[in-house]
Amino acid sequence: MKLWKTPLTSQLSEMLMAIVVVVLLATTKGVKSRKAREDLDYFEYCAMSCRAHSASLAEFGGVGDGSTSNTKAFQAAINHLSQYQSDGGAQLFVPPGKWLTGSFNLTSHFTLYLHKDAVLLASQEESEWPVIQPLPSYGRGRDTDGGRFISLIFGTNLTDVVITGHNGTIDGQGELWWQKFKKGELKYTRPYLIEIMYSENIQISNLTLINSPSWNVHPVYSSHVLVQGITILAPVTSPNTDGINPDSCTNTKIEDCYIVSGDDCIAVKSGWDQYGIAFGMPTKQLVIRRLTCISPFSAVIALGSEMSGGIQDVRAEDILAIDSESGVRIKTAVGRGGFVKDIYVRGMTMKTMKWAFWMTGNYGSHADNGYDPNALPVIQNINYHDMVAENVTMAAKLEGIPGDPFTGICISNVTITLAKKAKKLPWNCTDVAGISSGVVPQACGLLVDQGPRNVAACNFPEERLPIDNVQVQVCSYRRKHW
Repeated sequence: MKLWKTPLTSQLSEMLMAIVVVVLLATTKGVKSRKAREDLDYFEYCAMSCRAHSASLAEFGGVGDGSTSNTKAFQAAINHLSQYQSDGGAQLFVPPGKWLTGSFNLTSHFTLYLHKDAVLLASQEESEWPVIQPLPSYGRGRDTDGGRFISLIFGTNLTDVVITGHNGTIDGQGELWWQKFKKGELKYTRPYLIEIMYSENIQISNLTLINSPSWNVHPVYSSHVLVQGITILAPVTSPNTDGINPDSCTNTKIEDCYIVSGDDCIAVKSGWDQYGIAFGMPTKQLVIRRLTCISPFSAVIALGSEMSGGIQDVRAEDILAIDSESGVRIKTAVGRGGFVKDIYVRGMTMKTMKWAFWMTGNYGSHADNGYDPNALPVIQNINYHDMVAENVTMAAKLEGIPGDPFTGICISNVTITLAKKAKKLPWNCTDVAGISSGVVPQACGLLVDQGPRNVAACNFPEERLPIDNVQVQVCSYRRKHW
């Protein structure tokens, strides 16, 4: 991808980031940490599930000095607490300190809670990152052929897991990994910060994630997933530091998150080429609300490019995009197969963008040469309405696939103010079909103008998805006194 020089200065960008973080933390709704008491003996927080048993990492030999490895302490604590899975579950408290650790695995009916002054520091020793098999829907690692380093916080075949805190920090210390990637020195695909596989009833909330080696949050092959109140920060030139990537997941909600990323802030996925087609698990019933994103070289919300298992019923609203390459982007190609359909986005504000809307039917980037050139993706029923964008280089670049057009596109009540050095042609559309109404500047001819009386033509479902009915409760932690 070519780098695009943002017109915002770094100083202004930093100021915007600080302002938005303050506003976000002041107004976050839903799953919130209640203010913890300073003595650390007792505090309350909100979660989908409360636990009957508690322990502190310090009880298992943890040392928060920033240099002592705590990998064994984390795993010993979790192994011990796993005995309570059928007895009310357990929570592990990470107290103030800098806790250096390699990867560790979670257990079911379990809560990991980070104090506001706790920092998990990801180890830079490869020996503390076991190598696991590639995802079956991908067929290979994203960076290299073959395996991948396990994620820092990892879980598979779990139920009822909460990863939360009082805005504690997980620092991936990704610079070492970024340099290895850029120099072609990786033997395996880089680790993510949090990956949960084949699981259900998952909550990831009220944390700050910084400098991930690659993707930050990756729920995959899972259902009933809540991601809320997360701040993600990475240098905007860091490679593949996607924010939140729901992948072959059902019934997921992402709310009240602030992301500064070197790649897509949210990337919705479901497998890669023939491997994703064979695995056949779509991402569906996804809600995205109150997201703020800064990503100068990528999308605020991306659908694909690994979408071969299908993506359906995505609902995004109340989105703020600042200094980003594109607002909503659909990425696919010949050989992907699958589908992207029933996509609904409304209430989006965009400030300083290269494109407001971008659809790409020639993304390329195949897993290997075994993809089926006759596997064509289906892109249909894409709805964007009630949006405002300013300082935009080009309103839209919509490129379907010859002989396989993207259809059912609806764009209404959208006002785009072009930048002073905008492209002469604000809309570039090929191999697409749909309608438009109340769009400024007027959409391309392939999106047939319905006139000003039909600005409500684009749909947005009003019925609630099951994830919206999830109830949280007030939970507590009380330190043991021996």
